[in-house]
Amino acid sequence: MDEIAVRFEHVSMAFPGVLANDDVSLDIRKGEVFALVGENGAGKSTLMNVLYGINTPTDGKVFIRGQEVTAFDPKTAISMGVGMVHQHFMLVPSFTVAQNIVLSREPRRGRIFFDNAAAERKTRELVEEYGLEVDPAAPVEELSVGLQQRVEILKTLYRGAEILILDEPTAVLTPQETEELFAVIRRVVRDRGMTVIIITHKLYEVMAISDRVGVMRKGQLVGVRDTADVDEKTLASMMVGRPMLYDELEKTGVPGEELIRVRDLTVRDNRGLLAVDHLSLSVRAGEVLGIAAIEGNGQSELLEAITGMRKPESGTVTIRGADATGKSPGQIRAMGLAHVPEDRLATGLSRDGTVTENLLAGKQRQSQFNRFGIHQRTSTVERYARELYEKFDIRGAGTDVTAGSMSGGNMQKVVIAREFSFDAPVLIVAQPTRGVDVGAIEFIHGQIIDRRNHGCAILLCSADLDEVFRLSDRIITLYEGKITGEFTGPFSKEEIGYRMTGSRQAEKEAAV
Repeated sequence: MDEIAVRFEHVSMAFPGVLANDDVSLDIRKGEVFALVGENGAGKSTLMNVLYGINTPTDGKVFIRGQEVTAFDPKTAISMGVGMVHQHFMLVPSFTVAQNIVLSREPRRGRIFFDNAAAERKTRELVEEYGLEVDPAAPVEELSVGLQQRVEILKTLYRGAEILILDEPTAVLTPQETEELFAVIRRVVRDRGMTVIIITHKLYEVMAISDRVGVMRKGQLVGVRDTADVDEKTLASMMVGRPMLYDELEKTGVPGEELIRVRDLTVRDNRGLLAVDHLSLSVRAGEVLGIAAIEGNGQSELLEAITGMRKPESGTVTIRGADATGKSPGQIRAMGLAHVPEDRLATGLSRDGTVTENLLAGKQRQSQFNRFGIHQRTSTVERYARELYEKFDIRGAGTDVTAGSMSGGNMQKVVIAREFSFDAPVLIVAQPTRGVDVGAIEFIHGQIIDRRNHGCAILLCSADLDEVFRLSDRIITLYEGKITGEFTGPFSKEEIGYRMTGSRQAEKEAAV
């Protein structure tokens, strides 16, 4: 008989107005990779937060390796061998990698002084053992999102986790980094007998890494299957409660006039290093230009320069024929540009603001929402927020709750709903479906193509190559801030992958 690592017995978790988990019973075996899937708001993260002690269940029991959990708090969970890497990182930006990893379990000299050399040595040993390359002495604030994700995993492993929960672990990783992570997961399961629980929306990753998969819908566990016995379409249909057809997106019309023009643009990153190197591109009306690049190759700085979030060192940005170089985000928005930023927490929304306030951001001074420019028309605002809330299938306790209290996927829907509602002729979209469930991905992709078909010029950047392939009319690859290739369909994943790593560029330079 397989040893049970985790057991949930009739677990329910209620919040005001929401039953997040509804009578869930589930066994997870020792030494397996168990995937937990479901739409946003299905209760996946809530159930894992119960296991990690963040939530105390309203009803039911939880057992870890046969021992009933009597105190629900992270300290107890860690002491029982449970570790969790959250979707939104919990790192101290000003600390180094090593300082973050040993935090609360710091090595000491003479029982008093923090031993930084020992911390870096222990971190280096972890890096070598698990193959998660990162500089122990590097400040976390200078790391890419993908490298910060590695720090979170190393921090959990340092604390001796035997049951590892990964909440959307590949949402911020490139395909290459995802493969590296999967290699680490296989190694710790095979060599150490660890149990790994993955919360994910990417069904092809479920098929690639998991032994079994549990599907949740509306707070209930609707089924557990051996991964070998199901396919992506079956899982997707179980998640949404209806057949998922994965129809091809219908693209209509032909590209029109040039609405985005970037010429000879040079941009530096936060450390003053060259991030975008004399780059030029253009996007026409009725066209999606996709950017394919490994994290940290200038795509973030490029989009920030175009949208006014970062001052370029040289070069020009033109929006709808008007010079936008160096203008503020507000000025550029007024020129007809909407922007879905890559980090919804840092720049996409206000966690402390209500859903209504976040949906209204950028429109709050419009006459339809104000009387004499002073008094807000409350009924009009509430009706507008409710319409967007329902149209974009945002799920939670309503429009009056804070955005920060929602799941990551629903936060993303708030950002998408707000930006798409501007009906702008130019749309900059970064990581549009990061942390979003399969049903919402289908909807968001449809919205992007609908905007394209209605003449919008769209610049798309996504770490999900399949998403870039599906949505783009053209694709450019970036490496070290330079365009290394430009492609029109049908796209070759192998060739684009080579160009993303600079391989073809290196060959050309060597030939010269």
